Amino acid sequence: MSKPRRVLIALCLLLAGLGVARPAAAIDVRGRSSTQYLWYNDIVDGSKQSQLAEYLSFSMNGIDNANKLSVQGYGRATYQLQKADADTNSAFDDRLYYLYADYKGLTDQVDVRFGRQFVNLSAGSALIDGVQADIKKLSLVGVTLMGGRDIQFGERGALTSHAYSAGMAIYLMGVKNTDLDVSYYRAYDYSDVARDMLGFNFKQFLLDSMKLYTNARYDLTAQVLSEVLVGIKYFPQLDLMLTAEHFESYPTFDTTSIFSVFAVDRYKENVLKADLTALSWLDVNAGIIQETYGEGGDAKVYELGLRVRPSHSFTVGASYDKRTGYGGDLNGVKTYAEYSDLKKLKVAAGIDYDIYQRDEMTGEETAKKYWASARYHFTKQMSSSLRVEDNVNANYSKDLKGRATFDVDF
Repeated sequence: MSKPRRVLIALCLLLAGLGVARPAAAIDVRGRSSTQYLWYNDIVDGSKQSQLAEYLSFSMNGIDNANKLSVQGYGRATYQLQKADADTNSAFDDRLYYLYADYKGLTDQVDVRFGRQFVNLSAGSALIDGVQADIKKLSLVGVTLMGGRDIQFGERGALTSHAYSAGMAIYLMGVKNTDLDVSYYRAYDYSDVARDMLGFNFKQFLLDSMKLYTNARYDLTAQVLSEVLVGIKYFPQLDLMLTAEHFESYPTFDTTSIFSVFAVDRYKENVLKADLTALSWLDVNAGIIQETYGEGGDAKVYELGLRVRPSHSFTVGASYDKRTGYGGDLNGVKTYAEYSDLKKLKVAAGIDYDIYQRDEMTGEETAKKYWASARYHFTKQMSSSLRVEDNVNANYSKDLKGRATFDVDF
């Protein structure tokens, strides 16, 4: 029996035991079932493929009398209609993305989460089968502790059973307009240390018109600052936001990965952006990005976008990107239109058109994408959607794909 199923059975037994002392009518279960049909072309041989998929997410509250315990879950099951997988000889696949029990207010200052869950620290993140505890009310700080077995998905199920991670964070509490945390994250591959990271996150709001923020990660094994972001958002008035950011990234890999022996360059990026609500029916945004890829590798990106709302139910948008420099040149336009009768039907369609040149030795190429989508609400809890897309580029003269869904909220 797989570990996800063992976790599911354990949680079900826990809930069943609690249900003996709690009337069933008092338990509140909410969620969504999404049944989907997808069709596309195989990227290897170009053959037509189709797939049935079922996505299920739910939350369960009111399990105990104090309403401290809740359960969250999300997963999917798929069935390939054309052919079975060459390795497993099975067309069926399932993934459990998360399934955890969350107990808040243990000894009035500890929140505990047990099961499959996504944990996110400023030093690193992982999907784990494990435990996360949040200890609050320690003077001006709180502490988060986490640890468990890493879950890494491949084409068919989880890839490893020998990867583990653990970490902790100390964060500031009770200081108005200020967020601050320092964290540590370590990952293991068998008994070897694969990742050893320090993280830092800071946000400060000033004068109701300015936000300062910075994030940083330091790789202790490579002894290098692997990622840093420093930015400021300024709101001189309600309808205008100005953004300035500096970002650097030095890619590091797990110490157990073959890629850890390869040399890499540090990437740098400077961003200036402005977002303006010029009129009640018109939004404008513009930006410029300076990119640096190691020695002698520079590029610039210019962005301009418009969004027009002729009425409450109709929106038209267009954006233009121009990129020049290292890695090739690009001129791209995206346009779309959306219509909603605000009751049952919403439709949208768009066209993306890019002209690009990879380097001086190649000529210009084009890439086009045409798409259309619609969603219809039969009731407040029941809806259906359809999206169809066609790509025409250097690799495909026609690449038709789509998705049809039937969604039920409960």
